[in-house]
Amino acid sequence: MNKIIEKLEEQQNLESDDLKWLLENNTEELRQELAQRARQVSTKTYSNDVYTRGLIEFTNYCKNDCYYCGIRRSNQEAHRYRLTETEILACCKIGYELGFRTFVLQGGEDPEFTDDQMVDMIQKIRKEYPDCAITLSIGEKSKETYQAFFKAGANRYLLRHETANEEHYRKLHPKELSLANRKRCLKDLKEIGFQVGTGFMVGSPHQTVENIIEDLAFIKALDPEMIGIGPFIPHQQTPYKDVKPGTLEETLLLISILRLMLPKALIPATTALGTINPQGREFGILAGANVVMPNLSPVAVRKDYSLYDNKICTGDEAAECRVCLSGRMKSIGYEIVNNRGDYPNKTE
Repeated sequence: MNKIIEKLEEQQNLESDDLKWLLENNTEELRQELAQRARQVSTKTYSNDVYTRGLIEFTNYCKNDCYYCGIRRSNQEAHRYRLTETEILACCKIGYELGFRTFVLQGGEDPEFTDDQMVDMIQKIRKEYPDCAITLSIGEKSKETYQAFFKAGANRYLLRHETANEEHYRKLHPKELSLANRKRCLKDLKEIGFQVGTGFMVGSPHQTVENIIEDLAFIKALDPEMIGIGPFIPHQQTPYKDVKPGTLEETLLLISILRLMLPKALIPATTALGTINPQGREFGILAGANVVMPNLSPVAVRKDYSLYDNKICTGDEAAECRVCLSGRMKSIGYEIVNNRGDYPNKTE
């Protein structure tokens, strides 16, 4: 066990057979050893700092029909909403006053928000908050659109690839979507100069150990600045409503592996982790993560951005309870800091 872990730490990569062994021998002892080394690697770059991202979920309309997602267009039970530009800017104002220096505009692929509208909104946020990072998470666009967003002042873009395997991709998405296009988007974003985030669901329907190994190889080759992984949690209004959720243990193991593979990556302890375990985000940080993403969305709509069942949307997930989250991080020896938390050696 130790030989494989040492090789991973030294080479920042492993052969498929070694990765398979780690994934198939996921014991408490193995997780503890990986987590300890992952924390050491993370603190070399980031000390004990934990960065916050103010999440603004501004629309839950989506033109896509992904089989695992609670806001898929076929979900007739979803209570749909769109925030106005005024509401989005108000979220930024509240967030800035709370100490947030990164805003994440996340939504379904909603055609009502045109490219021009998004550019205008990005420009307004950039002008009002020049010291902040602006992250977008709004799906697949043309390279020209991404370029326009970047020129307007967006710095970062989150686009989970979800799976690097074509056969697995087909089991998760309708035929009008393609893995090739998703990969094209990530390549375009990197070329333009965005700090790019990708990732996948742990324990997603039909996922195999071999799929995860492909995902790790894809992420290593892409070399993203951010990696978001979290356990799959089913939603009752999707075809996969009865599929068993991903586990805390497998997610923590993979956070540690990814930290050792990409030592400088910004890795969130996700809301999904906090949903499957009350201390999930703390466990995520202790496994090598270094980002948390509290919710800045208006309280009235938080429950409607329901990608999966039982998503936490009050209490510590609320940005207003930043003090509580700070206390939770301090209890495990980490500190929330009020800065953008940029990827090292990147200018923006």
